[in-house]
Amino acid sequence: MTDGFDFSPGAQVPLSGSAGQTAATYALASAAYRDDELTKIKDADNEWHQSTVKPPRPWAKIFRPRFGEAFSRAVIDRTLGAGRKPLIQSFGIEPQVVVEHCLAAHRIRRERDNWLSAVTVLCGVLFLPGFALWLLVFTLRVNVSRREDKRAGALGTALLLAMGALALLFLVKMPFHGFWAWYGRAAVVMPVIGWFWAKRICERTAQDLRERWSSLLSGGGIGAKIPEAVPGSPGDAAEQVRKELARLGAEQRSNSVFYAGPKGILGMGTRWGSWQLAEDLVSAEPGKDFHPFRSWDVITAIQGGLGMLERTPINTGGFTKPTITHWIVTPVGENAKEVSRPTGADVDAYTVRTHAVQDICNKQQFGSGDRHYLGVQWTLWDGHLVITMMITVTVLHETLRIEVTGHALGPVNPLFNEKPAAKEKEVQKAFRFWETRKVKLPLIDPDEVVRLAARAPLTWYPPLLNWLGGSLTLPEPFGLRHAWADQPWRHRFMADDALRAATPVLRVVHAAALKTLRDNGVDVEKFGSRSSALSGAVQDASPKKADLYDA
Repeated sequence: MTDGFDFSPGAQVPLSGSAGQTAATYALASAAYRDDELTKIKDADNEWHQSTVKPPRPWAKIFRPRFGEAFSRAVIDRTLGAGRKPLIQSFGIEPQVVVEHCLAAHRIRRERDNWLSAVTVLCGVLFLPGFALWLLVFTLRVNVSRREDKRAGALGTALLLAMGALALLFLVKMPFHGFWAWYGRAAVVMPVIGWFWAKRICERTAQDLRERWSSLLSGGGIGAKIPEAVPGSPGDAAEQVRKELARLGAEQRSNSVFYAGPKGILGMGTRWGSWQLAEDLVSAEPGKDFHPFRSWDVITAIQGGLGMLERTPINTGGFTKPTITHWIVTPVGENAKEVSRPTGADVDAYTVRTHAVQDICNKQQFGSGDRHYLGVQWTLWDGHLVITMMITVTVLHETLRIEVTGHALGPVNPLFNEKPAAKEKEVQKAFRFWETRKVKLPLIDPDEVVRLAARAPLTWYPPLLNWLGGSLTLPEPFGLRHAWADQPWRHRFMADDALRAATPVLRVVHAAALKTLRDNGVDVEKFGSRSSALSGAVQDASPKKADLYDA
């Protein structure tokens, strides 16, 4: 069993979130079940990453998608679509779980749309004249009621009442006889009957979606049912979904990351601090050479020291066990819209092999090409804070430089933590008119029923539906976690955690490096002096935009 997949022969069901589930994962997954307006996702934009909401055609607003509909469709297309671009790692969450919930939400809506399509055919298409007239009235009502004019709502209601009166008059004073008279009456009545039928279907589905939305944010961890990912035979659509989910997991485990200038390392957050230790390599014994060593030797010693960070001489909580990884960092443009992962014999399942990592560490320190960083990472606050300290060692001429940098990825935007609220409004009391009371509104209003019924037949051809009703375009290069992350510095304890981690990491790095230099016969006096100065300075570390240079 690997990351929730059983690759033994036979059809298998992916196990949702078997590799770990966190609050941040569920917060993002809950977005697939939301039913509020799509434009609300713009509230989650941050300084570096913004979603794009394509508005509907002015005359086709009835086909507009809701938040959950557009979000799940966009995430599925971006993560599982054929020929998709590479994805950025989602540190602090399980992206597969989020995608599985998007698939589950899409399946629930597809089942609803199948029923609504049948209702539309039976009660609408077969009685097209009446259906088209009712649809036109509802479309006009929606367009009128969305105006900011206070009288717009009353005007929309009046329009609907006028249509109802005309329909009643048409039933009483039927201008036709025989078959066409009965057909005319049915054309007026059947769309209304279909509306009530569709309302029951929509309410049942909306209740199910809201329960899942609430359960995820409450920590219930409701599972995502995705039978469409269960292969029945080689080469079918489910097999493709399974392969793309496995590819998603492989990208998540990749040790290849991308530095996008001021945006920092994509997926890890911006660089908030940097400490440099650079001195000349001089033999401790004059007239005698020190033992030759390489950057990888220093990095290996530092890795061993970082592995001891969770140990403490006194009985306190201390650090949790960190994740220590050798990263290969590729530079990309600040405004790059896609990335390209390394390929070739030195890469296995998007992961650069160890011997290639060593070569990059020892040889690619100046000029073009990828660079090596040793990273120590903590995922805290149920995935809402990811602290990463990156270490690189370079030797140019006779100068050895040890650079320690801090990266922090803050919490998922609070928008994704909003639970479903009951639909209600305040009205004045009948007798005590100076007081108000709250009145519960139906979960699905008449306009929403018409919107869903109108969209249902077109869901089988998403390009047309997107052209009519608009769509959501995700920020690129896309990763589920960093796309909607806030900065941690406004959260007192998150900021403390990020700042406090810097001092022990810096001291462990310097101690391990100095020991390696000393063991190889290097004079460490100047290194020690500089290390002491940095050790004092890091005690008063303050976050800044370290990748924005005033030059």
